[in-house]
Amino acid sequence: MTDRLTSEQRSRNMSRVRGKDTKPEWVIRRLLHGMGFRYRLHRRDLPGSPDIVLPKHRVAVFVHGCFWHGHGCHLFRWPATREEFWKAKIARNAERDAEALAALNVAGWRTLVVWECAIKGRTCLQKSDLACRMGSFISGTQPECLSIGGRSEEA
Repeated sequence: MTDRLTSEQRSRNMSRVRGKDTKPEWVIRRLLHGMGFRYRLHRRDLPGSPDIVLPKHRVAVFVHGCFWHGHGCHLFRWPATREEFWKAKIARNAERDAEALAALNVAGWRTLVVWECAIKGRTCLQKSDLACRMGSFISGTQPECLSIGGRSEEA
């Protein structure tokens, strides 16, 4: 299947994809702030440069886009063009994520991964449910890592 955009149009679109301050990240920030948590953003001195860091609780939060990190939900689908490039890129992103989570765990940090599908799309969670899950993880002591995705779809 060929791309319906020219290479210049595609390049322009891709150059506008943001790595920081994305809409899903803003949603998580607002929820955390509303619950009374205070945080720091994009600490480059920590492995993986977490999107949100709660130093008081030693929790690092990553807000992952389902496409860019290869989540197996309805928001992810493999591109039809340049398949080899995209498979290698997304596989390397997932590998880098795993390395960062392991390094943070070794350093004594607990990690929370919030997937884009938990925030938007047909399987998104209620904001109150998402806030409750995040709050109980941050305030608690277990587990070392938690991943929050969207609701599973019933067949």
